[in-house]
Parts: sequence; C-alpha cells; structure tokens
Amino acid sequence: MDNLVKQFKHVDYLWDNKKAEELADDQVALFLYRSNILGADLRITNYGGGNTSCKTIEKDPLTGDNVEVMWVKGSGGDIGTLTRAGIAGLYTNRLRDLKNVYGGLADEDRMVGLFNHCIYDLDSKAPSIDTPLHGLLPFKHIDHLHPDALIAVAAAKDSEKVTKEIWGDTMGWVPWQRPGFDLGLQLEKCLAENPGIRGIVLGSHGLFTWGDTSYECYINSLEVIEKASEYIEQKIKEKGEIFGGQKVESLPKEERLEKAAQLMPLLRGLCSSENRMIGHFADSDVVMEYINSNDLERLAPMGTSCPDHFLRTKIQPLVLTLDANEDLSDASVVLKKLEPAFEQYRQEYADYYNTCKRDNSPAMRDPNPVIIIYPGVGMFSFAKNKQTTRVASEFYINAINVMRGAEAITEYTSLPRQEAFDIEYWLLEEAKLQRMPKEQPLSRKVALVTGAGGGIGKAIADKLAAEGANVVLTDINENSLKEAHATYKRDVSTYAVCDVTNYDSIVNAYKTACLEFGGVDIIVHSAGLAISKPIEETTQKDWDLLQDVLVKGQFELAKAGVEIMRKQNLGGNFISIASKNGLVSGPNNVGYGTAKAAQQHMSRLLAAELAKDKIRVNVVNPDGVIVGSKIWEGAWAEGRAKAYGITVEELPAHYAKRNLLNEIIYPNDIANGVFSLVAILDKSTGNIINVDGGMANAFVR
Repeated sequence: MDNLVKQFKHVDYLWDNKKAEELADDQVALFLYRSNILGADLRITNYGGGNTSCKTIEKDPLTGDNVEVMWVKGSGGDIGTLTRAGIAGLYTNRLRDLKNVYGGLADEDRMVGLFNHCIYDLDSKAPSIDTPLHGLLPFKHIDHLHPDALIAVAAAKDSEKVTKEIWGDTMGWVPWQRPGFDLGLQLEKCLAENPGIRGIVLGSHGLFTWGDTSYECYINSLEVIEKASEYIEQKIKEKGEIFGGQKVESLPKEERLEKAAQLMPLLRGLCSSENRMIGHFADSDVVMEYINSNDLERLAPMGTSCPDHFLRTKIQPLVLTLDANEDLSDASVVLKKLEPAFEQYRQEYADYYNTCKRDNSPAMRDPNPVIIIYPGVGMFSFAKNKQTTRVASEFYINAINVMRGAEAITEYTSLPRQEAFDIEYWLLEEAKLQRMPKEQPLSRKVALVTGAGGGIGKAIADKLAAEGANVVLTDINENSLKEAHATYKRDVSTYAVCDVTNYDSIVNAYKTACLEFGGVDIIVHSAGLAISKPIEETTQKDWDLLQDVLVKGQFELAKAGVEIMRKQNLGGNFISIASKNGLVSGPNNVGYGTAKAAQQHMSRLLAAELAKDKIRVNVVNPDGVIVGSKIWEGAWAEGRAKAYGITVEELPAHYAKRNLLNEIIYPNDIANGVFSLVAILDKSTGNIINVDGGMANAFVR
C-alpha cells in the first residue's frame, strides 16, 4: 500500500497533456485514453474489472435532433485495453426511461435485455450489467473502479463510518447490493440526498467517481484513491503487525522455485480431475507476507469480498498443510498427502453449491480450487488458460491487499455465502460463459519444443500455439530464442536455453515449463544437426555429436518428460522429428542415417512402454526441407549437393522432382504432421508419418 501512496502523490503521473490535446475534439477518444491509463495499473482495477463512461451530444439519425448519448465499456471488456469496438453507445434518455418499466429486484435480468432498446450506435458491444449505474448519474465522465485501497474501505467492518472519517461529507456510501438496475437507482438516490459529493463508495464492492471532463474525472479518481491509501498506510503504521505477524518462515527464493517446480505437475493433475488446467506461480513479498501469517487460517476461509475477485478465484483458496521443508522427491508419497485435501475442498464446494442453489441455478461447475496456497513457498493458480490463471492470481493478490487494508482499518468482512453464490451462479453470468468462443483443439495443453529458435522447430511451435497450446521454446542459441519468443502474444510462450546433450539443461527447461504453465503435455524433439560425409571422412567427433544430439538427447528428453507426465496423470504426446534417412540407405550418410534410425526405433520402444500411461509416442519424418530449415544453412547442403553431383542452388528443385508429388517441402508441412499426431490421430502410437512428398523407398510398409 505504501508504494501506492508514493506513486499517487503526483496524481497526473500518467496523463499526457500533449496526447490529450490531440484528442480534445473527440470526447469518446479521451474517455478511452483515460480508461486505458487507469486500467494499466492493477492496483486501480484488475483485468476486466470496473468500467468507465462518458456522455456526448450527437445527432439522432432519425430526427436530426441533438440527443445525449452515453458511451460505456461493454460486457466482458477490459478498460486497460479498451477500444472503440469494445464500448456501447446508448441514448441516455431511453436508458432513464427504463425506470418506468422496472419491476423491482425480481426484474433485474429482464432489464438487461431492455438495454438493447436503448442502443444508439449500431456497432455497439453488448451493454454490461453496470450500464444503468452510469446512465442514471448525470455526470459527463464517470469511473467505476476496484482499487485495492477503496475495496479495503468498502470491505472493512463499519465501512460507512470509515468512509465518513476519511472523506467527511464529500463522499457518499451505499451498502452492498448485487450490480443491476436497482443499484443504479441507489446511486441516483445517494447523490440526490448528498448533493455536491465527489464520489460514492459501494460497500464490499468498489468506487464511483466523476468529473465534467475526462481529465477532471481522472484526477478525481486518483485523489480519492490516494486519500484512502494514505489513511490505510497511517493505520498500518499505528497497528504495526498486520495479519497477526509471521507464523511460517519463507524458504529462500531458489528453494521456493525448486519446490514449486516439483509440486506444480502434481497440483495440475489434481486440479484437472474434470478439465485440464494451466498453472501459474506467484511468490511476491505481498503474497508471502499473507500466506506465512498467523491470520491466514482465519482469513483464507472467509473468501474474497469484491465480486470481480471471487468470480475468478472461487469463493476461497485451498491451503496446503505440507511443511515448507517437505521432501517432494517421491511423487507418490506427496500425492497421498495432497489427495485428501483436494477431496475435502471438492466436497465443501459441493456443499456450498447445494446449500445456496436456487431452483433455476445452473449446474455446479468444476469443484476444484483455483487458488492454492503453500505457506513458506508461494501461491499457485489453475484455470483454463494462461491468461485466466494469471489474472486469477492477480485478483487474489488484490484480495490480499484488501484484507491487509481492512484489517488495518478495523476488521476484514467478506460477502455472505448466499450473496457470493448468487453472483457466481447468476443466470446472466452463466449466459456470458455460454457465449465464450469454442476452445481451440490444443487449448489447455503445454508443448515443449526443442530446436525452436528457428527453422522446423519454430514452425512447429507456431502451429501448436496457433491451435491453442502454450509453447515452451528451447534451443541452444539464446538470441534466437528471444527473437522467437518475441513473435508471440503475452501468455502464449516462454523459453529456456537448452542443450539437449546435457541432462541438467533438459531438467531446467522442464522446470521452466512447470513454473510457467504447470507442466507439459506435448514434447517435440526437433533439435538437430546434419553431417553428410562418406565413412572415411566421418570422424569420431562427428559420430558422437550426432548420437549425443539426436539419440541421447531424445532419450534424456523423454526420460525427464515422462516423469512430469506421470506426476500429472493426464497422458501426453512425445514426437520425434527424425528423417527419411532413417529408413533409406543413401550415400555419404552413415552417421546421420544411423542416428535417425535410432530415433525412430527408440520411439517405437517408448510407445510400447508408455502406452499404459496414455503417453503416445510417434515420429514425423521430413525430407528435403531446404527452404527455411536451419540444417541446410551450413555444410550439410554442400555435402548433399556433392553426393548428388549438383550445385547447392539446384537442391530445392532436385528434391522436389524426386518425390512422387513433385512438391517442395516446407517447415510448415512438418508442423502440420506434428499437429495431426497430437490433435487428430489421438489413438495412434508407435507410428511414423512421412512428410516428404512421397518417397517410395521410404514407405514404412
């Protein structure tokens, strides 16, 4: 909280006057600019949380009259990334006319459908449930935010009294109420009873502030937040220890990461009992202060207060009873200790559902925890994709900040379970979930690809990512990895420098996969090199290098990867990128061809051994991938050209002419072969797919 105060001392720290001047003639653009800079700070409002609006005078397209139009963040949007496409434009007077047909709290869901009758801009995003909260207030610019400091005030015992103590008569206060039309009426009433106030605190929820211009609204929001932050900071200083002081001592950073990497696949497997999940790990100072505290046992079961928090984190976390120094080396022993805690959590969630459900409640959702706390080590989160699990973690950190502030002020209070349930299982929330796009074929999967700094490996990673997978790029060249990683959007990829001839380096790459995403589901051994020489020129060094990278590398990669897959108990895929040369006896190729043949047969042996674990092992055999392949950039091309008595420049045409389809083979073609094995041919193992345009002498059968 102290950092919040320091940064907000100059409340216009992000506002760019030059930028604002450029947008001065477009109030909607200024409202979007304000929204984006407010949403950029997670202490002000988290991803998808809060909403902002402005009102402008526009020409009615039917009458030509000047009318007031309200522009507001649409349903499911995020103010930090809000664009024109993500907002709704509504006739303000029509929205206010809905008061004439509102039938009370039982009518809330019907009112949302009526928002569409108020639409001015036909390109509008679907209006959100919070639309009337903005429309029934008269101000030109309005911010509804969820700052940690304000929710701490809103969630504190005696919140109304505290609000008065901080802001006097300049702020209004309304008690907790589920968002909807009636809450808009309550805000309107609060303003009417307290003319001249600068904002309203919503009990257990958040903040409404406003201004005549976008800048005035922005400044007002930050000043109100700063005032609360300073108040809380003073209370913390007066109180001294927060959360009852430290109960558990944190392990050193490296030990925490090691423990987390060991535990993540087990937790992922347990959290994926109904749906496969992606993981995230956090161990910041804020997290560690809370999870190591004496009050964790009291506060964690209370759950979060703000609806935006618990919708993403579930009503409460699972707190592990493992000792921070627990030996995690034997997965079966650790699993036996974890399983009862998960079974109890699922049962308690089912009890919560059955106790609170209504006649028309949607079916119970996945009962597994989203947030898992390991005192002394850190906090884990698991959800359907990396963005969702990262955001869940961020929201719970916001909840920690709220608890910290509320405990310093008076005492933290959470929503009653029934109120929380009515938000979590609201039919409108369920409808929003049902509108979510269909998941991609490889959604919820994590793929580790060796040799992914370029060429075939990068093409494979691109394909898997495009189909929904998270990708862990590995390569021996860090610069290539950084360049490759930079081509993906946030939450899609990570990378680790990996020398596949070094077992410790391989283990470290898997550690990266576990810490970043929770484990691994798909392993593609694409790292390679090619040496084309007759036997008399093939040195022991050549032979050893080929065996180490292609064969030993595959063995070590599989050995370490299988250990993680078995911890998860979710099955998996191992794909070896071998070569036509493992099947065909070509000239000047004894070292490379032998290594590729060994890769192929090792894959068959692994397929037979790992089938019981539902781990499928298959091979893709490229041939003649000259354009875009890294191995053709060096001496290999010269060696193959020499073997065939042609020039290097003639190689692409030569290789295309010699296959049955007369096709040039590209890295993307190999990537398609990998995708077919991991996403389509889901009952195939021990197989070889040739991606070579058709080479009769390489036919497997």
